Amino acid sequence: MTMAPPRDAPRLTGAVIGVLALLTAVSPLATDMYLPAFPQMASDLGASATSIQLTLTTFLIGLALGQLIIGPLSDGTGRRKPLLIGTAICLLASIGTAVAPSVELLITARFVQGLSGAAGVVLARAVISDSAKGIQAAKVLGVMMIILGIAPVLAPVLGGAIIAGLGWRGVFWVVAFLVALMFIAALCFIKETLLASERQGGGLKAMLRSGRTVLANRNYVGYLVTFCFAFGAMFAYISASPFVLQNILGLSTTTYSLVFGLNSLAIMISAIIATKLAGRVDFRKMLGGGVIALVLATLALLTVVFTGVAMTPTLLLLFVFQGSLGFIYGNATALALGEARHHAGTGSAFLGAFQFILSAAVSPLVGLAGEHDARPMAIAMALAALISAAGFFLLTCSRSTEASDAETEPAQPEMSEAAAR
Repeated sequence: MTMAPPRDAPRLTGAVIGVLALLTAVSPLATDMYLPAFPQMASDLGASATSIQLTLTTFLIGLALGQLIIGPLSDGTGRRKPLLIGTAICLLASIGTAVAPSVELLITARFVQGLSGAAGVVLARAVISDSAKGIQAAKVLGVMMIILGIAPVLAPVLGGAIIAGLGWRGVFWVVAFLVALMFIAALCFIKETLLASERQGGGLKAMLRSGRTVLANRNYVGYLVTFCFAFGAMFAYISASPFVLQNILGLSTTTYSLVFGLNSLAIMISAIIATKLAGRVDFRKMLGGGVIALVLATLALLTVVFTGVAMTPTLLLLFVFQGSLGFIYGNATALALGEARHHAGTGSAFLGAFQFILSAAVSPLVGLAGEHDARPMAIAMALAALISAAGFFLLTCSRSTEASDAETEPAQPEMSEAAAR
């Protein structure tokens, strides 16, 4: 059984959870807000479309690498120092993206922005794992999933409004402002959550040892596979949805945006339900239900696509597919971090890094058959869902450490009642 958080560990108050939500939301905003500006950026910088797309690719690579470095490092140094240093560097890089005179400097600044901005993403989960466990951790992580569901919906709308008024550089100035706000909030509200007695030592050897320890845990690997491949299925949908919904189903740009937003709403609704059920329904049961729904929805979608794409069943199945993810993300994350409690930074790093690496690998595959064929998307989604299910049903034990703790221990006082809601 895992140990409860220390009695003198900082509480997860409403203010702290708000800061953690901001740390989590900035990266998707930095990813999605500037996408509508790609043509304008190419024209202003005299760059090719491929070069502009590299600003997104390098950001995601930096985000993945940064988590692999900062997460294990924080297991030895604590959370607060790397969080503040990473956020400060991210602020400078964000200003660099706003003033970059060439696409080459913009690509470089975006890489540094992702590399340093990874501190907020990976350490937010680690702070939660340090300060809460069981039911509490699942509820807070559920809130994070709701925030992550809102961000992709708002980002294109906000980005479009900013671009219309301030141009594409205005988007990066807004991101820089958000990062500055993130730094001030972290400085004021985030205290050190990893006590010196619980740190794993420093140096490269200690980081590698921590990584080996985490990956040797079969339960952790199972939840990692479940989480990352479920996310991979979603990214296959995100990458192909503009072509499938507009070119094949004939939706207008406005209708596509509405459908995309409604599907994102499905994740938020199911995440809220999962948060409310935490403490009353076993985490593994909720996760298992989400995985089963994921597999059934993607296999049904595969059948529909191969027998002739029809609008109503396709849209309904995509809604069910998105809804299943709300039961997977928060619960899989809570269970995985419960298995890596003494290496929470490393455990969080693997979750985040593999998630983005897999997404980057899936993205080009869904367009292999062209813009008017939905089969690659459906195949990628179904395969990812099946691998996610295999990770859960074949690799994880029937009762994980974290699930057992949640059932046998009462709620801890580390998180206020208001924060848990």
